[in-house]
Amino acid sequence: MKTPREPARNPLQRRDILKTLGLGAAGAAAATMLPAGDEARAEEAPQEQVKTRYRETEHVKRFYALNRL
Repeated sequence: MKTPREPARNPLQRRDILKTLGLGAAGAAAATMLPAGDEARAEEAPQEQVKTRYRETEHVKRFYALNRL
């Protein structure tokens, strides 16, 4: 007479998933408690501040004319 086999254990059972989610949430909460670093600032040289940045050239005017809504 054959004996019934036990089903193979699923490695991703509900308890394991809940433990993992709990540890992840605790890690995320701990990461928010860390001190923030210094803010990065983009400094421009005086030559960069004087330079013209935007010129409405012919190809820019054509782009605007073709893409009107």
